[in-house]
Amino acid sequence: MARRWMACCLNFGVADMALPFDPSPGLRDPRALTILAKTIHRELRSSGYSEKDVVALAGELLGVVTTEMRSNRETTTEV
Repeated sequence: MARRWMACCLNFGVADMALPFDPSPGLRDPRALTILAKTIHRELRSSGYSEKDVVALAGELLGVVTTEMRSNRETTTEV
């Protein structure tokens, strides 16, 4: 799954993606993440990924975020 997703991203080109938010810090459109999620979902499904693949990707993203949050919490606690 991950390799297929990476290959899709390389073929599609991240620079070609129109992100629904300004990459600079600050206020964002409150709909930005919803738009981004729908865009990613549409691109994955149109590229042939199954619903199961999309759910697996969502799980992987949650795992990455959880790991980052734990790491940040441990770093903050140690200081």
